[in-house]
Amino acid sequence: DVVIPVPKPAPQPKPVEPIKENPEPMPKVDFLWFGTKLSVRFDTSSALQMTGAREDVVSAAWLELSGQQYTNLVYDCLQLRTEYKMGDWAYLEMLQAVAEKLFGEGTNESVLLMAYLYCQSGYKMRLARDDSGILHMLFASRHIIYDIPHYNVGGERFYPYGECPSSIYISDNAFQGEQSLSLWFAASPRLAVSATSSRTRQSERYPEVKVNLSSNKNLMDFYSSYPTSMVGENFLSRWAMYANTPMSEDVKRQIYPDLKAAINGCDQLTAVNKLLNFVQTGFEYEYDDKVWGDDRAFFAEESLYYPYCDCEDRSILFTRLVRDLLGLRCILIYYPGHLASAVEFSQSDAVAGDYISLEGRKFVIADGTFIGAPVGKTMYGMDNQAAKVILLE
Repeated sequence: DVVIPVPKPAPQPKPVEPIKENPEPMPKVDFLWFGTKLSVRFDTSSALQMTGAREDVVSAAWLELSGQQYTNLVYDCLQLRTEYKMGDWAYLEMLQAVAEKLFGEGTNESVLLMAYLYCQSGYKMRLARDDSGILHMLFASRHIIYDIPHYNVGGERFYPYGECPSSIYISDNAFQGEQSLSLWFAASPRLAVSATSSRTRQSERYPEVKVNLSSNKNLMDFYSSYPTSMVGENFLSRWAMYANTPMSEDVKRQIYPDLKAAINGCDQLTAVNKLLNFVQTGFEYEYDDKVWGDDRAFFAEESLYYPYCDCEDRSILFTRLVRDLLGLRCILIYYPGHLASAVEFSQSDAVAGDYISLEGRKFVIADGTFIGAPVGKTMYGMDNQAAKVILLE
């Protein structure tokens, strides 16, 4: 089976109405979003106050949020979305940070403000109330999210943002032009740098393949908040979501010049073998359930940060490096209980070894977990004929 590549993200939703700045001067409020100091215009003297979560109370509060005093707040949030290159999930996380800074953590006022800002930004959401009179915001997603319960509203999945009881009352009010969020993002958000201590990664067979890097802890924290998801009903597409995400520019600046120097002048096969051995021997293997207590995939640069990684993480990192540094097409290969990869060489007939044929193209096996194995060698016990293939961008 061939997994269709993860589609490009849809254009970010447009605001429900054209948002214009309020020309009246207003004080600014600073807040933190993954260690990054941001600010919005807001007059705290006009802060919303609610008495419970009855429908009439919520309706009156929503009408108040629609007033002129909140115009600049909506405008500023949308400007921050663009300036800091926020994908849909990053923007949702930022709105929570804004709302809780202004109205307190976990309050009905902050939940309603977050829902209002999210809705006015063009995203599809629904408000809900539990038996205790606490408000919750549900959001619609283009992708099926793991490990988060969902609610069926009008035939569509809605996910709670944060903890939510099973018994809730959901408002089905829809808004014109609302759009479900996409968990695919073309670039990492622009976050302030909180540099970790430097870590060295080096190939055993090719010691010249060596990098030193410091990761951005703020970005690692953002990646940790990212929910695992799949496109449609295809379980395998979850790995493509991670593998198709580019490396951050900060990490590229730190490691790509050294890696390019190490493979400079090499033919494609030698270069790929060097990168493969770097991934095989420069990282310590450990099972996810032992480290995390459950299965967890990494974005490529998370493997450079964390002390351990497994087969899926190595395959994601390796295919990212090969595509970026050599411009060669790659696939992920799923065997039951194992994930590997394969590379399409420009002159594939000159590369010997095991391979998978896909639409008339030859992808030669390269397994980042089969320590010491060169390109063209399949791990023992793996059946390439029965494997499922994930075609990467």
